[in-house]
Amino acid sequence: MDTLHLPQQMATKNKCKEDNDEKNGYKSKEIKASPAHSTAALIVDEPEDTDPWDLPELKDTGVPWSALDTKGKVLKVLISVGKLILLLGFLYMFVCSLDILSSAFQLVGGKTAGDIFQDNKILSNPLAGLVIGVLVTLLVQSSSTSSSIVVSMVSSGLLTVQVAVPIIMGTNIGTSVTNTLVAMTQAGERNTFRRAFAGATVHDFFNWLSVLVLLPLEVASGYLFVVTKLITDSFEIQSGEAPDLLNVITDPLTESIIELDASVISGIATDDPEAKNKSLIKRWCQTFTNTTLMNVTVPGPENCTSPSLCWVEGNYTFTLKNISETYNIKKCTHLFVDVNLSDMAVGLILLALSLLVLCSCLILIVKLLNSMLKGQVAVVIKKVLNTNFPFPFGWVTGYIAILVGAGMTFIVQSSSVFTSAITPLVGIGVISIERAYPLCLGSNIGTTTTAILAAMASPGETLADALQIALVHFLFNISGIILWYPIPFTRVPIRLAKGLGNITGKYRWFAVVYIICCFFVIPLFIFGLSMAGWKVLVGVGVPLLIMLIIIIVINILQKRKPGWLPAVLRSWNFLPLWAHSLAPCDKAVGVLIAKCCCCCKCCQAVSNDQEDRAEQLENNRTTHTAVYDNPAMSVENEAEDGIKIELNILKMTRL
Repeated sequence: MDTLHLPQQMATKNKCKEDNDEKNGYKSKEIKASPAHSTAALIVDEPEDTDPWDLPELKDTGVPWSALDTKGKVLKVLISVGKLILLLGFLYMFVCSLDILSSAFQLVGGKTAGDIFQDNKILSNPLAGLVIGVLVTLLVQSSSTSSSIVVSMVSSGLLTVQVAVPIIMGTNIGTSVTNTLVAMTQAGERNTFRRAFAGATVHDFFNWLSVLVLLPLEVASGYLFVVTKLITDSFEIQSGEAPDLLNVITDPLTESIIELDASVISGIATDDPEAKNKSLIKRWCQTFTNTTLMNVTVPGPENCTSPSLCWVEGNYTFTLKNISETYNIKKCTHLFVDVNLSDMAVGLILLALSLLVLCSCLILIVKLLNSMLKGQVAVVIKKVLNTNFPFPFGWVTGYIAILVGAGMTFIVQSSSVFTSAITPLVGIGVISIERAYPLCLGSNIGTTTTAILAAMASPGETLADALQIALVHFLFNISGIILWYPIPFTRVPIRLAKGLGNITGKYRWFAVVYIICCFFVIPLFIFGLSMAGWKVLVGVGVPLLIMLIIIIVINILQKRKPGWLPAVLRSWNFLPLWAHSLAPCDKAVGVLIAKCCCCCKCCQAVSNDQEDRAEQLENNRTTHTAVYDNPAMSVENEAEDGIKIELNILKMTRL
């Protein structure tokens, strides 16, 4: 990778400094050049025979247990217990901060999400529905919330199940951005970042590849809709209640900070006029609705509830109707219950605080894990997590990992929480990416089982549609696992994630480019093409897709069967360097960073020199003042005036 040379930086810095010195009219001090600020300079060369994907050895640098006396053993046990308690505490705060982050995103973009879902003409386009599912899940940072909006719209008749299927696929993609952002916090060390980013994006690639195959299949055949319809029609399922597992532990803290009225977003999506003017912040936590049968006047007999409950007296027609009145009983106790701020303002405050707590907790969790996972403890944990069953049952290990991922996600009731928790473990080398992959697949299943239980809590008249949507989500993930896991050759997401990990390990700035393109630019580009009509979509999308397929095929042949290709296509060297390498872009980024840092260094150097010069002038003025009454020194009065003028100029121009 190309880097800036140190002599160039020294020359640039010295020239910058000398120019400033000449403007101020005095000589400056010698400034030492700092090392290169290019991202390339952060990379340390490693032996070529070292596999960067091998799990690192977590060496025990402490004193062996046998060498400790009784006091040392007690102290070591107490320190280990203290670290475990701190780890659990930070993990608790991490989960709570994710919950608050979701609430913050709902406050900032929840009503917008409801308005987006309200346009049925757009949603009837499968590609537009897919992109809207992605973007809305990014806005509210919760696939459960966006899925519940879809379920409420299907239940109310605003959407059919067929139209809702692509939106459910989109929510599956949108929820995977959280652990990708979590991986960005480990960008300090190259190999750690390589593993963490690959461990996070293996989830992204699975979701995108599954959509790439199953969405055209669904549009052509209605596969997911037909199968889930058969399931819901075949069983008599009674409604129940979704369990609260992890929420029992986290709700006391999160509900003391903020509580939201989830019905507002669903109300906006279902075109409820009252919901548009309501705040998402819940003010009253306990209400009572009283329904009474009252006599009311109606325009005519046709408006009566029943012919037997209708009578006419003079010019008035009366009937009996149930009138409901809601009484507020108990006010909520969270921090923002009496704050006179808009939803947007409260959301931005919570967004900043939750991101700060989330990143801090994650960094501390990684530090604690690094200090705890040493010696025999690390060996045992790595063996338990990464060792396969003995032959011929080695293939069973991955499926058990899928079940573990599903069970853990069912417990925490959030795939984002589970995948975000294992991302730093992949980064520090406790879990291999081959083991993280089935765990992520299991988390996809776990989050759908929670949705199924939540759908079973729906009223009887809407139970079938709500359950069918939840089963669509479940069957989509099961189908994806069948496509991309059972046969080792089909585990394409692992290879793609490792390739992306290698790129981001070498060019760390590319991780930001990936997130922006994968979750914003590409979805919006597809959305724009789909809204322009099928002719534009086919005219632009098909050539791009064909070109992408050709490039992939040529890349595969270059690595495996180069003899099958013409000589010119056996490498991409016939193209300009920028067309087949990120090195020119990295050099540009490095130059930009170096120039910014050089400018800052020059300004700092000039500022320091001016301060030293000002201090020297102050000392000179003090000396002149001390001998001011001496007639022999009267000649120096003019010099003192000049010094004062120069001092004022320096103060005015100080950077």
